[in-house]
Amino acid sequence: MTKFNHMVEALKAQPSVWLITGVAGFIGSNLLEALLQLNQKVVGIDNFATGSQMNLDDVRSQVTPTQWQNFYFIYGDVADYADCQKAMFFPEQGEKLAVEYVLHQAALGSVPRSIDEPLNTNKVNITGFLNMLMAAHHVGVRRVVYASSSSTYGDNTNLPKVEGCIGMPLSPYAVTKQTNELYADVFTKSYHLSCVGLRYFNVFGRRQRSYGDYAAVTPRWIATMLNHSPVLINGDGKTTRDFCYVDNVVQANILAALTLQDETLHQRYNIAHGRETTLNQLFDYIKDAMAKQGVIYTQNPQYSSARKDDIRYSKADIAKARQQLNYSPCCDVQAGVALTVAWYLGKGYA
Repeated sequence: MTKFNHMVEALKAQPSVWLITGVAGFIGSNLLEALLQLNQKVVGIDNFATGSQMNLDDVRSQVTPTQWQNFYFIYGDVADYADCQKAMFFPEQGEKLAVEYVLHQAALGSVPRSIDEPLNTNKVNITGFLNMLMAAHHVGVRRVVYASSSSTYGDNTNLPKVEGCIGMPLSPYAVTKQTNELYADVFTKSYHLSCVGLRYFNVFGRRQRSYGDYAAVTPRWIATMLNHSPVLINGDGKTTRDFCYVDNVVQANILAALTLQDETLHQRYNIAHGRETTLNQLFDYIKDAMAKQGVIYTQNPQYSSARKDDIRYSKADIAKARQQLNYSPCCDVQAGVALTVAWYLGKGYA
């Protein structure tokens, strides 16, 4: 039995109170589903800026009515400190149970969005994070696990990406994530708040938004191919990313929240699969997964010029997360793509 499985069994036996910010989003809703299935009490906050009620409805369909009653939703904005204070308590039978663990996922993602909306990105990603740290400190939570990003590596082209070697940021989004890490360090030193940062690499999976100007590549291509429309690849298709299925991210968040090893605290960890996948390979994985589901896509991808300032190659070193968090990716890219395609088909996206 893995360390994660031991933690899961312990959680079932002794439920805790959790807060998920950005709970109606892609990653937030997957965390919610996992925790409710473990019979945890969960407070969730979201303003539906990028999340959706459909994600929450889908979670509800995956848990029992009793488990769903353990979820308390707040329609609120992390950029509003009063909303953050309110989110620190789970109401139960006239009492207020203080949150023990915070999983901070709320953010305006997407590098292109941050270039289009730097002020809004700063407000949500930096002010929102600072508000959450202050509220968590005042309540005395056990730990804050926060979503950082591979964008913190900036112009550092070394591969694989190692936690101690970041570069200069290349976008407003990257600036906000580097700033979050600095704030987490300061709150650890000044307020003794236990914080663990997770640098996500190209996460994908069920409930990820497939439409809009800032949709991630995997769900966008799945939707495009299910509609039998042409797929556009920026560049020659040999650009690589370290794609990471969402169940791996759920595992990492729970491990980071519950670990008791001193050396794991106040650290940042790469959360990825630890291998490079080219965009051409991703295209083939999606096409093959669809074929196995009976959907035949016959078009070849169309290639265009590469995007300005786009990172050419990306691969994470996940040794630190393996050693200190006992993180062990449970699903590789190809298997994750198959599960994701099956989910979209099951929801009638074809």
